[in-house]
Amino acid sequence: MTLSRRGVLGMAGAVGAAGALGGAAAGPAAADGRVRTGFERLAADGYAELAGQRVGVVTNPTGITADARHLVDVLHADERVDLVAVFGPEHGFRGTAQAGGSEGAGRDPATGLPVYDTYGRSGQQLADVFTAAGVDTVVFDIQDVGARFYTYIWTLYDCMRAAALARKAVVVLDRPNPVGGRRAAGPVLERAYASFVGREPVALAHGMTAGELALLFNGEFLKGAGPRLRVVPVSGWRRGSFFGETGLPWLPPSPNMPTPDTALAYAGTCLFEGTNLSEGRGTTTPFEVVGAEGVDRRWAEAANGLGLPGVWFRETWFTPAFSKHAGKVCGGVRLVVHDREAFDPVRAGIGLLVTARRVWSGFGWRADHWIDRLAGSDRVRTMVDAGAGVEEIADAWAAGLAGFSAIRAGYLLYP
Repeated sequence: MTLSRRGVLGMAGAVGAAGALGGAAAGPAAADGRVRTGFERLAADGYAELAGQRVGVVTNPTGITADARHLVDVLHADERVDLVAVFGPEHGFRGTAQAGGSEGAGRDPATGLPVYDTYGRSGQQLADVFTAAGVDTVVFDIQDVGARFYTYIWTLYDCMRAAALARKAVVVLDRPNPVGGRRAAGPVLERAYASFVGREPVALAHGMTAGELALLFNGEFLKGAGPRLRVVPVSGWRRGSFFGETGLPWLPPSPNMPTPDTALAYAGTCLFEGTNLSEGRGTTTPFEVVGAEGVDRRWAEAANGLGLPGVWFRETWFTPAFSKHAGKVCGGVRLVVHDREAFDPVRAGIGLLVTARRVWSGFGWRADHWIDRLAGSDRVRTMVDAGAGVEEIADAWAAGLAGFSAIRAGYLLYP
């Protein structure tokens, strides 16, 4: 991946004035200090960007206004917009499906609009869905959580590829990165391990918004095969601000992402999906607790002994209602983040993997080596098995992360 000055200028032209690169692209802060999403800015401009086009929207329950109305309901009721279709991602348009599932196709009972299922579709198959829906422009508005393996960013990527094949335009309505986005962290995916939890070489905690990632996708990975792209940025948001500082309402982007605190831990503790321990699914605090039957207080003691910044590990017990270890009392750890600025979720996740293997004889990886897909290579698994420590494992991804960070810098929209 390389980024030239010509690539930056070409990209800025492709997204237009509202999506031009640089700090000013996010727009000046509002007089009331409020953060305004890309949808709010689109609406304030009278939906001029969508004038004369048949529009389809890729969204889920997070596609909401500042007063928690859904944008599909708002757009459908506005005669200035010709909204003809809705496209649902993993978990579905209304967000009822668990991980690895979708709601299927049908009609939205609130608006009567046809709802198409995008989950599991990419390339020409997804392009055919856009063609069948009769849209000219695909609008994307979903709240991301800042981790490479959260699938909505790859839904965006797949939609961009498919839109180019079907000769449709793409408009991304941006939203803040809820965990700040000051820097990227963790290993960069190796293409040999590409899947729906990581299509391209992106850092595990990418530190970008969906709009910025769309620009990077077009500029680095899709290049001449990308769609006509327009990003409508957030205004009033500064890189490094956490979701609680935005004043925006939070709706869970997926069933196991109930709060912004969940998102803060997710980039590290989701790695436990690749193990035989529970990552807290089926509890009220998924990804904030991790454990299994037979784990005792030694794990929390060992994790605290690492001295990782910004987080304490508290011994805990929980009983998942579903998923791994359902109905069984699990011992484990609860993450207590006391300094969000210093906290590195990826290092915390690696630290928990390292110490779990050391103190619990029952530790094991999933037989399908799902951890390799999540981590982006087999390096985390093999190094943990070899007894490596957190810093040794982090050193192994440092060069790749530095390269990604340099490329990422050219696509950032917010100061």
